[in-house]
Amino acid sequence: MTDHRDASAPHDLHAFIAGLPKAELHVHHVGSASPRIVSELAARHPDSKVPTDPEALVDYFTFTDFAHFIDVYLSVVDLIRTPEDVRLLTYEVARDMARQQIRYAELTITPFSSTRRGIDEGAFMDAIEDARKAAEAEFGTVLRWCFDIPGEAGLASAEETVRLATTDKLRPEGLVSFGLGGPEIGVPRPQFKPYFDRAIAAGLRSVPHAGETTGPETVWDALTDLRAERIGHGTSSAQDPKLLAHLAEHGIPLEVCPTSNIATRAVRTFDEHPIKEFVRAGVVVTINSDDPPMFGTDLNSEYAVAARLLDLDERGLAALAKNAVEVSFLDGAGKAKLAEEIDTYTSAWLAP
Repeated sequence: MTDHRDASAPHDLHAFIAGLPKAELHVHHVGSASPRIVSELAARHPDSKVPTDPEALVDYFTFTDFAHFIDVYLSVVDLIRTPEDVRLLTYEVARDMARQQIRYAELTITPFSSTRRGIDEGAFMDAIEDARKAAEAEFGTVLRWCFDIPGEAGLASAEETVRLATTDKLRPEGLVSFGLGGPEIGVPRPQFKPYFDRAIAAGLRSVPHAGETTGPETVWDALTDLRAERIGHGTSSAQDPKLLAHLAEHGIPLEVCPTSNIATRAVRTFDEHPIKEFVRAGVVVTINSDDPPMFGTDLNSEYAVAARLLDLDERGLAALAKNAVEVSFLDGAGKAKLAEEIDTYTSAWLAP
């Protein structure tokens, strides 16, 4: 696992970030499995090629490009074979989030990857819900779900995902949104319009990935055809001033994942990352970790990266944290409570 983190923020700013109450909106279920969790799952399933030694995972999680990342990611997905695996993963991810003062997270889950491997769909839903409720009771971290289509699996996966997301007897209580992940190259967004239409009609919010490894036209497609309310990554949006203006005018946030973009080679270096252009154009940005252990990062580290790239002090970081709260799908009372907690923490930190 190559460590791409940028640790140049001052020590006291790191300390502020570590205690800052946060929300995270773009983070993947399987991709959040720490080396400890992955090694435990690999030991349960010794026929897998995934190393059981956490140290060996360092090299295993070093990616040559986005396609290689997808291959490795899917090999970890293959370790999730039973409802017990699902429950363990979900609960332990929440534990890791709580350690970072993440109060609320919208966790992207790809149920198709599990149900096609033979996990009973009802047992899958029960496992994530049981873990969600236990995590909130024990850690205080509130989890909500985004069910996403694995784009590389085609329209059959889209049909299965929307069925699981909209069938009353299956739809989990924590489900709030509908997404689209996986490779973008060769996976045009417009073909998924009927599935997003069904999800939106069922009350789910639209949050597809777009413009990570393709150009701004993919973001336009996500906005036009999939009626995106937030854009996952949107990295290439900076190439199109009209798109930036549209995102800013309509208040459509970008879920920015800086270290992920470096690790998958979507962006060459931190200093070339377009986050500064997004902010300069008035686009709302939120900071996220995507697949944190796989990229050698966590949400606290991503805030430190943002602090340097955007030249933010404590108040600036608090405002960034409140962006995520405001554009989340948390209920109004929950938003107000978390925003107040951020303000109280920041005031106490800065008090003489």
